[in-house]
Amino acid sequence: MATRENSNLEVMKTYKLFIGGSFPRTESGRYYPIRKKNGDLLANVCLSSRKDFRNAVVAARKAQSAWAGRSAYNRSQIIYRIAEMLQQSEDSLVQEMVSLGYTPKNAKEEFDYSVDYLVHYSGWCDKFSQMHSTVNPVASSHFNFSNPEPMGVIGAFAAERRALIGVLEAFVPAICGGNTVVLLASHKLPTCSITLAEILAISDVPGGVVNILTGEREELLSHFTSHMDVNAFQIWDASKEESFVIDQNSTENLKRVRLYKSSIRTRLSPYRILDLQEVKTTWHPIENISGSGASY
Repeated sequence: MATRENSNLEVMKTYKLFIGGSFPRTESGRYYPIRKKNGDLLANVCLSSRKDFRNAVVAARKAQSAWAGRSAYNRSQIIYRIAEMLQQSEDSLVQEMVSLGYTPKNAKEEFDYSVDYLVHYSGWCDKFSQMHSTVNPVASSHFNFSNPEPMGVIGAFAAERRALIGVLEAFVPAICGGNTVVLLASHKLPTCSITLAEILAISDVPGGVVNILTGEREELLSHFTSHMDVNAFQIWDASKEESFVIDQNSTENLKRVRLYKSSIRTRLSPYRILDLQEVKTTWHPIENISGSGASY
């Protein structure tokens, strides 16, 4: 009797979007292939549409006030928890970066720095406001205070050349300061971004605080920069053509724009948090009590 040889069918992972704490497929039904360095198919990744982006903005706006209303210390705890969970996924993420073309050494270096990056910014959550707040000297009989407050919903294009740290730098400083984020991952190296989203989904990060799309910059740039409910936009390694579109669209709704250059050792600074804050100034009259000489 003839026997049939057993064989294992390789099941490719489906990389979906991350919107509002869930993993929907793109409403357009489109996808694009990601290949290994040797040319073999690694995975199929969703090609986000304008509708996907608009859904992500709605989710981010819905989550923003509650996220900003949390204590800075609580946000610090949550970001530190992401670092803890990321550390537990070291083997899979390093292997994923190697599959995308990294050398094992470079993948390990970027992973280690990504964990350090999260820990660093978790420490700034409840400190940057003290550093950037001021008591201003004024000529009138008032107390005058200035302190940073979150801008709201931030749009971001992650660095194209950095699979993991590029995603983190696109949202971590923003959420430290109480903002929520809609980001477009690297088109060429998108898989780590969705693996990171799977970590966020089971961490303490509320749904909608971080929303991750995959797709093409050219298709989504005008939507990110012209949407009236996106308060600021940041991009890494923008081309001249992209810079022109950004300048043209952002002036119509006074959207704040930040342009950065990617690096394996991206800048660690509380000023990255301040980049996405508005400064609120409060005037408070000083009441003089007649005859007592005291002031309050």
